Amino acid sequence: MNTFRARLMFALLLIIVTVLTALGLLLGSLMNEMNMEQTVDRLQKETKLLALQINPLDEDQSLDVYIEEASKQLGARITVINDEGAVIAESHASYESSTVDYLQRPEIRNAGVDDTAEVRTSESVNEEMLYYAEPIGNGENVEGFVRMALNIEHIHEATGRVWLFIGISFSAALLIIMILGYRVGHQLTRPIYELTEMSKQLVKGNYKARAYDDSSDEIGQLARSVNLLALNLDKTTRRYEREHDRLRALIDHMGSGFIFINRHGIVSVANRIGREIFADGEEFEGLYYEIISDQTLVNFIQSVFMTEENKQDRLRLVTSPAKESYYEVYGTPIMSERSELEGVVIVLHDISDLKRLEQMRKDFVANVSHELKTPVTSLKGFAETLLDGSHEDPVIRKQFLEIIGKESSRLQDLIEDLLELSRIEHHTFQLHPSAFFLTEVISESLTLLHKKAEKKHIRLEERFHEEMEMVGDAARIKQLVINLVTNAIVYTPENGHVTVEAFRDEESHRCVIQVKDNGIGIDEQSLPRIFERFYRVDRARSRNSGGTGLGLAIVKHLVEAQQGTITAESTVNEGTTFTVRLPCSVTNENKPSSEE
Repeated sequence: MNTFRARLMFALLLIIVTVLTALGLLLGSLMNEMNMEQTVDRLQKETKLLALQINPLDEDQSLDVYIEEASKQLGARITVINDEGAVIAESHASYESSTVDYLQRPEIRNAGVDDTAEVRTSESVNEEMLYYAEPIGNGENVEGFVRMALNIEHIHEATGRVWLFIGISFSAALLIIMILGYRVGHQLTRPIYELTEMSKQLVKGNYKARAYDDSSDEIGQLARSVNLLALNLDKTTRRYEREHDRLRALIDHMGSGFIFINRHGIVSVANRIGREIFADGEEFEGLYYEIISDQTLVNFIQSVFMTEENKQDRLRLVTSPAKESYYEVYGTPIMSERSELEGVVIVLHDISDLKRLEQMRKDFVANVSHELKTPVTSLKGFAETLLDGSHEDPVIRKQFLEIIGKESSRLQDLIEDLLELSRIEHHTFQLHPSAFFLTEVISESLTLLHKKAEKKHIRLEERFHEEMEMVGDAARIKQLVINLVTNAIVYTPENGHVTVEAFRDEESHRCVIQVKDNGIGIDEQSLPRIFERFYRVDRARSRNSGGTGLGLAIVKHLVEAQQGTITAESTVNEGTTFTVRLPCSVTNENKPSSEE
């Protein structure tokens, strides 16, 4: 009953039933009345005709026979009553009663005065009869009355048949009207139901839904309008989703952290990097001063809220006990058209690498200055000593000149290593690849270091599984082998041994060079830093050996220039193993830049 179609059909049915019922009652009443009027009219005419036939009363006339014959012909009960109220003739003798005063009957009293017929239940036959009486005689000389009684059961039967006909006809009409009404109602409400279902689909976000109605009436126009609305909504939504996806992708793939805080201090939007900075990629929602643990950034955001001005600062953020980073932070207030604060946008650009690089440059300058200061100070000191008169003593002069020469060589080596490292790091650095046997290059390198090893009674060994031919810069490979073996000799005690092994790794298709020693080893804290410039595990031993602290840094850059990798494994007081993996064919085209 809640649907429009049900309400429409109920209202239509109620109207039809009401109209048909009223019409049936009216028609039945009219038919009954017309039938009664016809019967009364017939009764009156026949009674009047009969009164004329027996007027005046003839005592010799055989009234009983005449009345009985007339009753059979007319199908009615006929009674002749004299002026004293006595029955002188009766068509139905069995109904005669001498105790009845007929002059008091309504039809007798109204005879000749009113043409109204009387309907009542007969006392003698106990049936509903229609009575009508007509006076016998002319003028005022009334000699008696002729009364005709007609059983009206046939009228009731005829009325019943009329009612039955009306009921059947109206029921059939009601059924037909209901069927036609249902079809018409369905046809009228179907577009409305389709539009309703379409509206539900639109509410759910299905903008592909359509309503089909090709009629030219108002409902058809409404369907076309709703379809056009759905089409526009679909286009607008898809455009909005594309723009939203692009904006989301842009924000999420920004190289900086992005956080939007609304006017209530709640973080509404945060990109992937922003979430990782403070929440390690988890949900990042809530009040900013509750989910941001670093008070420095909280104070910065509060200052943007309070001043409603753009701000920029470099902050050191401690987002967790083990995580410390440096950020360039930008804060921008978002103002509405009415100049009301809508929120604040915070952008965090990670400058930790810049800080680290800056610190490395500072350390490099400090280390270079320190490394240069030591030989320069020695040169200056011994030169001043000689100038002060010590040059006159041949023994002292020779000793000082030897020290000056040694420090000069050390200074020269340091400058050459710095220049070499600078050349390797520069983007214009070029390799000179050619085909050569790696085993021969390693053997030549060890030959150059035999004297240095013999001074410490260190045994140099080489192990080759096969003659390995490769394409690369032979001079640079010889340089990195010499640096690695020299480093091994420096940090290996006397009577130790250094082994250089070369083989081909079939799994990775690379040429492998391993330099092993049984020296002092490297502790776990120092192992990750051994390729840094000027980093020394044992500073005293390194300086006494004449090392510059740049050898392993040069090796690392030479390996990377040839698309290779270098790793170190070490155990304190047991020895160290350096493993270099190089492609067996090195070219300049895919040489990665090592510029910092």
